[in-house]
Amino acid sequence: MADTVAASHQRGDEMVVVVSAMSGETNRLLALADEVNPDRSERETDVLLSTGEQVTIALLSMALQRRGVDARSYTGSQVRILTDNIHGRARILDIDSARVRGDLRQGRVVVVAGFQGVDAEGNITTLGRGGSDTTAVALAAALKADECRIYTDVDGVYSADPRIVPEARRLERITVEEMLELASLGAKVLQTRSVEFAGKFKVPLRVLSSFEPGPGTLITYEEDPMEQPLISGIAHNRDEAKLTIRGISDIPGVAYRILGPISDAHVNVDMIVQNVSADGTTDLTFTVHRNDYRKARQILDDIAAELGAAQVFGDDGIAKISVVGVGMRSHAGIASTMFRALSDERINIQMISTSEIKISVVVEDKYMELAVRALHKAFGWGEEAIQEKMPTAVA
Repeated sequence: MADTVAASHQRGDEMVVVVSAMSGETNRLLALADEVNPDRSERETDVLLSTGEQVTIALLSMALQRRGVDARSYTGSQVRILTDNIHGRARILDIDSARVRGDLRQGRVVVVAGFQGVDAEGNITTLGRGGSDTTAVALAAALKADECRIYTDVDGVYSADPRIVPEARRLERITVEEMLELASLGAKVLQTRSVEFAGKFKVPLRVLSSFEPGPGTLITYEEDPMEQPLISGIAHNRDEAKLTIRGISDIPGVAYRILGPISDAHVNVDMIVQNVSADGTTDLTFTVHRNDYRKARQILDDIAAELGAAQVFGDDGIAKISVVGVGMRSHAGIASTMFRALSDERINIQMISTSEIKISVVVEDKYMELAVRALHKAFGWGEEAIQEKMPTAVA
């Protein structure tokens, strides 16, 4: 069955359950669509994909009723989850919670289809990957729920990927800001949009396992600086590629002339580094998603010819590794600890990017797992930390 997302209502033990499609159902539906028409419209694709959640909510409601629970299912259009008209990646604009509140007052468990909504013209829309999480947080906000609980295949948010670092620890608590960084940097537990929603509407989130009991991880907008760890987590992403254009004139507007056409081609640029040489020329290096590497390389080759650049080269064998923690705001030495740990493993850093609460580096893809393990140990989670051990989570 699908992962289940539940938003607990403020009064009593009333519950709204938001569900996604059964495992593998979306891929099955897409395969059917490809057989019928590979050039299908996005509108019809949304109509098709929304049926996966409709099947799941009906079956779950039937299962609850068999157990003596008064349950009722609703599609996104029945609840009136209003979205914009961007099919396949629609954004929620408003939710009419009156119908859900009426059922809750009568003691029912309300089962709502995630991932879907309806635009102002009545067209079915879907929210894109992770849309069920976003639906749950949005409903929790509309209902002013005490907490939104995400039940998934892991029992919480970990200090690093346990598949790479077996000694990774489950965090008891993490801020929305930190979770947003981790999600955007490659952590797969929650989708970025659902975390953004939680932060915007101050909805506490809790990630729990669908299969094992436990407290999970609380994701909250509240900070306690007295107990906050310096580093809350380490994220990695190997879906990265790097492009460099060398020997271009160092004049105003040159960065736009390079990155403007990349953006116009709907290629997202992540990290950017520009270096100015003594001879008055400049080099520009940036990263893109690995799937966009060929497209971006072709565009950059054309730009290089126009600008008279000396050279263009790229590398699609890189990975990005990031350390995240609000403790960086008030503590020095995070960067030096990170760089020392990588140096001790003879891992070369190709690019560096920072913000208030994160430091990201680009390394060769083959060193990614080694780098993650080294950093996990360096920041006090291993048995032989290279600095004084730090707290791992907020109690």
